[in-house]
Amino acid sequence: MTQTHDSIRAVLWQEERLQLLDQRILPQQQTYLSYDDPIAVAQAIRDMVVRGAPAIGVTAAYGVVLAARRRFRAVGAAWREHIKEDMARLAAARPTAVNLFWALERMESRMAGLGSNDPEPALLAEARAIHDEDIAANYRMGELGAALIEGEGGAVLTHCNTGSLATGGYGTALGVIRSAFAAGRISHVYADETRPWLQGARLTAWELVQDHIPVTLLADGAAAHLMKLGKVSWVIVGSDRIAANGDVANKIGTYSAAVNARYHGVKFMVVAPASTVDMSLANGDLIPIESRSADEVLSLAGQRVAAQGAEGWNPAFDVTPAGLIDAIVTERGVVLNPTPEKMAAVMKNG
Repeated sequence: MTQTHDSIRAVLWQEERLQLLDQRILPQQQTYLSYDDPIAVAQAIRDMVVRGAPAIGVTAAYGVVLAARRRFRAVGAAWREHIKEDMARLAAARPTAVNLFWALERMESRMAGLGSNDPEPALLAEARAIHDEDIAANYRMGELGAALIEGEGGAVLTHCNTGSLATGGYGTALGVIRSAFAAGRISHVYADETRPWLQGARLTAWELVQDHIPVTLLADGAAAHLMKLGKVSWVIVGSDRIAANGDVANKIGTYSAAVNARYHGVKFMVVAPASTVDMSLANGDLIPIESRSADEVLSLAGQRVAAQGAEGWNPAFDVTPAGLIDAIVTERGVVLNPTPEKMAAVMKNG
């Protein structure tokens, strides 16, 4: 399956090892790190070598393959008992991205049907299926989301990174943007810089430049003024977890973008695979929000920028209420003005 404006893959399985494009050093360096140890994979997820909920899920699935290989070689038929420790390490790597737990549960279900022989071939096939299905879902979401954008040659705003770097490939929100650009529905993208990790500046802008899509970077605080000037018709973002009522957890700053969009009459679209929807949580207040080190706010690229003695507060995500969202796009369908009933209906599809 091919698609235009789609040249990047951040997660690869090559030569019997997991290869991750190190997103901490983009765009200055394009370096793939190689992994054959599940503990190192969990650390890579925690340290944001790989990030983005779908990409974390795909990476964790391959991490299970490596865990099964290591345990089977060490203890043979008793691998199933010993792999539990590796699964727990992978699950603890990032608490907010539900795709991580979804992928691990799917791999665990596949393990349940295996005997005492080498589990690696079956688990590798399952991990590859998760990866391929994610890319296919992104293509589908790209089509569905692009169809919501009316007119020709307009511009949109996005926050954080939701492209090939954050998924198995093509992207969620950036997948919609790629499809809309290819269809002539948009001609320009504005990207928030996304403090404190600067995913918009380092990653989204890099992806769009690689695929020849015009992009303009702006400080997060400039987004409201951009909307006031009428420069964009949609804000398009991804999600790390969506509650049953349509509340959405995404990178910190998404909530601010949604409030500003509603005030200025700009449409707000969330694009995420069905694996991101957590129907066990009634609303966004129940979504666990990861808190990261204050040093990420107080410093930049390892250099202290804040006054000595100042403290930092660093929630990695915030929750946007469903009432501020015009559309949630999944591969199973589009939910306009989400409600619990509409979310339940779309999740029954497929």
